[in-house]
Amino acid sequence: MSLGQIFEKYQDKVEFAMVYIREAHPVDGWTFGDGIMAGMIQSYAPQANIEIQDPQTVDERRQVAGNCQQKLQYGFMTYVDEINDRVSTLYAAKPTRLYLIGLDGKVAYAGGAGPLGFKPAQFDDAIKSYLEEQQKA
Repeated sequence: MSLGQIFEKYQDKVEFAMVYIREAHPVDGWTFGDGIMAGMIQSYAPQANIEIQDPQTVDERRQVAGNCQQKLQYGFMTYVDEINDRVSTLYAAKPTRLYLIGLDGKVAYAGGAGPLGFKPAQFDDAIKSYLEEQQKA
């Protein structure tokens, strides 16, 4: 199950948002280069740009996030973490992570750190369970 499928399934019941954090694999940092991992990413998301410099200002980060949102067209709002990485640090979000925040503002589901802990099917199950609990309340 993909995040796109989860969004389509629950978009009228759950507010989706993405928080763009520090670039995980900038070309001027820890990069995939031209190896096997770069090939895997390009086959999984061919529209993704893996040739990105690590943004040094919040405006640069906003530009990269906007390009990401435009290319991937995932259909929901993108927010951008400040250059001090406060959100990423508070939510242990690097390199990628799925969260479900309840109506009370508390974390109802925290997925594992990606890529190995990035499991959309578990996220789907968490949303389903949360919505069922809300209907009972």
